[in-house]
Amino acid sequence: MSVKVRPVRGKENVWEVDIRIQLPDGTTIRERRNAPVAGKANAQRWARDRELILLREGKPKRSEQPKEVCPTINQFASRFLDGYARANRHKPSGVAAKESIIRCHLVPQLGDQPLDSITTEAVQRLKMALHRKSAKTINNVLTVLNVMLRTAVEWGVLQEQPCTIRLVRAERTRAAFYGFEDYERVVSEASREGVNGHLVALLGGEAGLRCGEMMALEWADVDVDGRQLVVARSEWKGHVTDPKGGRPRYVRLTTRLSAALREARHKRGARVLCGPTGGSLTQKEIQGLMRRIAERAGVKPGVHILRHTFCSRLAMKGAPAKAIQELAGHQDLSTTQRYMHLSPAVREGAIDLLEVP
Repeated sequence: MSVKVRPVRGKENVWEVDIRIQLPDGTTIRERRNAPVAGKANAQRWARDRELILLREGKPKRSEQPKEVCPTINQFASRFLDGYARANRHKPSGVAAKESIIRCHLVPQLGDQPLDSITTEAVQRLKMALHRKSAKTINNVLTVLNVMLRTAVEWGVLQEQPCTIRLVRAERTRAAFYGFEDYERVVSEASREGVNGHLVALLGGEAGLRCGEMMALEWADVDVDGRQLVVARSEWKGHVTDPKGGRPRYVRLTTRLSAALREARHKRGARVLCGPTGGSLTQKEIQGLMRRIAERAGVKPGVHILRHTFCSRLAMKGAPAKAIQELAGHQDLSTTQRYMHLSPAVREGAIDLLEVP
């Protein structure tokens, strides 16, 4: 008796099982097929179980030959996360988001269904099960399902996508931001929170940094004399990656931010934002700072609201959309367009076209 497990050429994480059994009467049973489970260890366990069945029941008749079993969502999940998300170097936060969607939404609703049996009606039932969630959340779940099925087709697990997936209509909401007076109150209260609080308010509101970009900002990225900083990396739960968009961006320092950085210069560590012993501030600590500042300033809390404020204030001051896109690091100009309704130049310039010369 022998059981061999070997990778299938051209297919990610697919294993061929080759079982050979010689019975006492000299009859030989041989079965070769792809294991219906992902991973070498799982394929080996499945092969041993299959070997026992063949010993007990003998070689199946041709009409009883087992068909290739399509993996379920639950079985395909780890293979998808490793072979697609991690292999393509998605950010750790992106991998974690996909993993959470699969665990919390797809597995409870579709986990036991083979991929090739997921119908369009099943997708509609998934939407109904999520109807209390926001449209954005529902579309995120549907997008992960769609990518999983598309990947299964590319890997040869499916011959074709078994269903149609249509996203739900989502109304575009306006990003919350602080008005000019509100933002000045935030900066004033931030200065009372200490150096880190003051820098958080200014890095977000006057340089447009995301929370992870603030956490990863180092003194080597800051040129106070040249009044410029480079956003070169981002951090999420200890993972340091490129900033969103995959490339660094350069932001000119305002006079106020330049002065705050000069005054805050320390030698406790490489990071700009750090604790008394030089340890980097965590996302939770930065959010806590902003929550206390916002409460005293009488505004809605949120580190990302500072970034929206940065973009909104630029638009209200008449900055071109392309400049805002570059400074904020938006990959798509449509993201920047969310702020352009605030630009007086856009409105006034349009009406000026109607003037009779």
